[in-house]
Amino acid sequence: MTVVDATFGAGGHSRLIAETIGKKGQLIAFDADQSVFSPEKQNALLALTRFIPVAENFRTIDEALERLSIPGIDAALFDLGLSSTQLEVSGRGFSFLRDEPLLMTFVEKPGEEETTAAEIVNHWSEESIATILRGFGEERFAGRIARGIVETRKKSPITSTTELVETIRAYIPARFQKGKTHFATQTFQALRMAVNDELGVIKAGIEGAYKHLTTGGRIAVISFHSVEDRMVKQLFRKMIDEGAAIAVTKKPLVPNASEIKANPRSRSAKLRVIQKI
Repeated sequence: MTVVDATFGAGGHSRLIAETIGKKGQLIAFDADQSVFSPEKQNALLALTRFIPVAENFRTIDEALERLSIPGIDAALFDLGLSSTQLEVSGRGFSFLRDEPLLMTFVEKPGEEETTAAEIVNHWSEESIATILRGFGEERFAGRIARGIVETRKKSPITSTTELVETIRAYIPARFQKGKTHFATQTFQALRMAVNDELGVIKAGIEGAYKHLTTGGRIAVISFHSVEDRMVKQLFRKMIDEGAAIAVTKKPLVPNASEIKANPRSRSAKLRVIQKI
């Protein structure tokens, strides 16, 4: 059995997959961040199965599988949530709880050609920023925050997560700053999605995986917010309507109370699965 883990992250899913498919199986894992494939993790997985790490964004699944001469895959898993490594130790500005450079790119060492969150907030138009916040973040105060960003950058560039959080704080009503969800969550989500072209990547990755999927093979996708889930639902619906796949999950599977207690970050997760026919 050949399985693709499209989002290696901390390697938790890969380990479970490797334990399941065993020595006769083959696991191909993708991640744009080379640093996640530490020698220790690679050796641990190689002890369990045939393991191939691919330090590329999963949008290249099609080309990478061709390059590796993989005849077909039996399953692919996409976990679209940010890994704890990216949030807590990457130092690239994914978390609004830390004072870090405003990068938000999945690339470990972004070059000058890479789009960053700092570039967006300091150089894009107010209208473009507002559109991103509405479309990718579903932020109710998108217009106010975009205006605040533009006003703030007139005085000095916004270069850190702390500066961005304080800008958001200054331009939204005080009563919305103390909710269960942090007031900067949707803005950070939207900027991250724009920086990494996440919707385009999701589409390319799922379509690329489907192209190499054997008959009866499955694609499973875990999403964590409505924008991602809507994209996955539309892609799967198109494949089903075209007679290319069937839905394994009629409705998305969600975590139960005990799973949420064990992993609070899973509370918004939705799992959708299709099977190629």
